[in-house]
Amino acid sequence: MLVLYNTLTCSKEQFEADPTQPVTIYSCGPTVYDFAHIGNLRTFLFNDILARYLRYKGYKTHQVMNITDVDDKTIAGAQAEGISLQEFTRRYERYFFEDLEALRIEPAWKYPRATDHIAQMIELVQRLLDKKHAYERGGSVYFDISSWPAYGRLSGTQVDCCAVGGDFSRIDADEYDREQVQDFVLWKASKPDEPSWDSPWGKGRPGWHIECSALSMTYLGETLDIHTGAVDLVFPHHENEVAQSEAATGKPFCRFWLHPAHLVVEGQKMSKSLGNFYTLRDLLQRGHGPLAVRHQLLAAHYRHQLDFTEKSLQDSSQALQRLWDFADRLNSMAISDAHNQEVSEAVTNAVTDFEAAMDNDLNVPGATGAVFSLMGQVNPSLVDGNLSAQNRTEVNAFLRKADSVLGYISHTKKPLDEDIVVLIQEREQARADRDFQRADQIRDQLSDMGIILEDTPQGTHWRHADTVS
Repeated sequence: MLVLYNTLTCSKEQFEADPTQPVTIYSCGPTVYDFAHIGNLRTFLFNDILARYLRYKGYKTHQVMNITDVDDKTIAGAQAEGISLQEFTRRYERYFFEDLEALRIEPAWKYPRATDHIAQMIELVQRLLDKKHAYERGGSVYFDISSWPAYGRLSGTQVDCCAVGGDFSRIDADEYDREQVQDFVLWKASKPDEPSWDSPWGKGRPGWHIECSALSMTYLGETLDIHTGAVDLVFPHHENEVAQSEAATGKPFCRFWLHPAHLVVEGQKMSKSLGNFYTLRDLLQRGHGPLAVRHQLLAAHYRHQLDFTEKSLQDSSQALQRLWDFADRLNSMAISDAHNQEVSEAVTNAVTDFEAAMDNDLNVPGATGAVFSLMGQVNPSLVDGNLSAQNRTEVNAFLRKADSVLGYISHTKKPLDEDIVVLIQEREQARADRDFQRADQIRDQLSDMGIILEDTPQGTHWRHADTVS
């Protein structure tokens, strides 16, 4: 059974859901004011792995990821460029989806924009006012933390009710420090030159926190199965979501909260000032392939910090190249008439190990280990030609199942240029004529051209030496 670490209870719990109904997942999405950096992408990849594995387990998923296209950052960015908010945010929204596609992140069920759901946010704010969990001041509306004794249950944040509530302590910023336990804004009164919408409290715009509650309820109902987001969102964002949602509905907001950890770069916190702040485009420009980036961002368990380094990214590229070469040889080399029972047993064990790792709180490194372990066990038989057609089918079936979760195994082998094909044929003839000096010269020439040859009893296998894509 699938076990997940639930931030709400600080423990691993067995995940169960009605198999006849979609698993409802809300994942905090991008604020579209800049390119997503690799820390953001690690979280989005975690969301992808979660949904993929739930589908692997036979569930249908309804995953919603919001697009934050109105907040302090997006407004500031649009003003700095002197363009409309929509023109500014749609550009970075497009870049976001391009990154998802490059990394083979499967689309969520819905990607609702905040600005398309202002009416739903206003309705939710009004419910909180009607239930005396919010108050209006100067055209802005704030959540009254003192009205909600359960505040802090998700994050473990301690609340001094004497220091919050009513006229004493309010905060208008969308994002703020962990130490600031204050009444948070649900609706912001309009400011000059900022986008605004009509509301019962005058013109204004929604606060960031109310966005996710309104969107999740609109598409997934009042109680979610799973909510995800980076660990830095536990407080205040997710804590505020819980408070305003449960105060409005009187129902539990979410059963499971899952939070991926941060990454560091070369052992240091990622920072533009340190020159170690990377987007996917930065890495592609440096010659790295997107699937190598995917492999590397999945190299550590999601709740553990990942140290993203140039060396580790190169290692991921080489690991993928070995895996792809294995898959190519598996489907191109001659097979034996005799069935290899040891290979069949190795495949059965690989499936068991893969699923055991994923069932244990989505242990992707363990699942990846099962794939590479099988490759190591099958390779000798593959080289010796001791695989049957059934063996090949069994290994391919496992690779397809694993790839439905991991997302980096399937690939297209780039075709050879005609001049390279001619050289390989010439080398084969030289070997047949026992002209090994000429055969070695051609091997070296091909190596300089980026083609690596491997001679086996089943024939000569070739591969590209360049970085995987």
